[in-house]
Amino acid sequence: MLHIGLELFLDSPPPQVAGKRLGYLCNQASTDHLLRHGAQLLQRRYGRQLCCLFSPQHGFFSEKQDNMIESDHCVDPLTGLPVYSLYGEQRKPTREMMEQIDVLLVDLVDVGTRVYTFLYTMAHCLEAAAECGKEVIVLDRPNPIGGLAIEGNLLRPDCSSFVGLFPLPMRHGLTFGELALLINKEFSLGAEVMVMAMRGWQREMLFRDTGLPWVAPSPNMPSPETAMVYPGQVIWEGTNISEGRGTTQPFEFFGAPFIEHQAVLERLAGQDLPGCLLRPIVFQPTSGKWAGAPCRGFQLHVTDPRAFLPYRTSLSLLQTLQLLYPEEFRYKNPPYEYEYQRLPLDLILGDTALRRQLAEGRDLPELEREWEAGLAGFDGVRRTYFLYH
Repeated sequence: MLHIGLELFLDSPPPQVAGKRLGYLCNQASTDHLLRHGAQLLQRRYGRQLCCLFSPQHGFFSEKQDNMIESDHCVDPLTGLPVYSLYGEQRKPTREMMEQIDVLLVDLVDVGTRVYTFLYTMAHCLEAAAECGKEVIVLDRPNPIGGLAIEGNLLRPDCSSFVGLFPLPMRHGLTFGELALLINKEFSLGAEVMVMAMRGWQREMLFRDTGLPWVAPSPNMPSPETAMVYPGQVIWEGTNISEGRGTTQPFEFFGAPFIEHQAVLERLAGQDLPGCLLRPIVFQPTSGKWAGAPCRGFQLHVTDPRAFLPYRTSLSLLQTLQLLYPEEFRYKNPPYEYEYQRLPLDLILGDTALRRQLAEGRDLPELEREWEAGLAGFDGVRRTYFLYH
């Protein structure tokens, strides 16, 4: 049976936490395999040693729907502990917050994608811990889309933002604990970091292989299947194409009123997009882009998750819609994740040249070949931080 870091920390706490004041970075998905929340389990185990909670984007209860919808500090009604929002007035813990604790426990469900902001909340916590002389222990969890495959271009410095602070590929193939070790060392954050590694997780495992229950870490991440398509489908956030927000299957659904099913399928014919199928649909979002309007589009079905290339698939779709509908297709304007000048799509893609190259009709396999050296370099670095095989 697979045991996550939270469960192992509760069963066999490391000696350095004895008598120490603990903080806990978490949200509603921070549960054990019986769906018991970590804050309650830690309070039961450590009593008053657990001093406060911290929450990432979307709020402690993952109730905030979209980007730049901030959360206030609050009190957790079940534990009575203060919850400090790290997606509001501050995105980095203040010295006053850090002075209340000796050790910060990080226990978030990640989805294996460069643009998911929980990673950067953790990075800011590592920076604050280094500045304040506090220790960080990451309670590790599975990467729901596996630990083998990596994909995409590395983020360029001019596209740095809260959806990309480090030169990672879109799909990084690391657990949250491995990510913490890598960014702390490779980018000189200087924190004292320990990872409570899982027992029983293997790199080839997808989330459905783990036997763990899925709890949505954010409102539009309702299933592991959503996480599987997200490394590509997130790009629609930078356009006027609906990414399926306001439907029951965000990121699996995408479309707009001006799309014609057959034209898209004909243009995609012959492209190498393994492990998936595009099923023509019409959907009507209840919120977000095109709310109330019938959108023609597709559901992206993953038929072979180990062959599926989410980033390639969605870049092919992006290029197709750009070229088919030059009058109707639009880039989304700022702001996006606290960036008020740069195009959201550039921040998501991590490379301004890539947006232009796709719009010009550049061959995607050719672009992928240009990324190979950077991706191979990243792969060599990430392997030095593997905790699992």
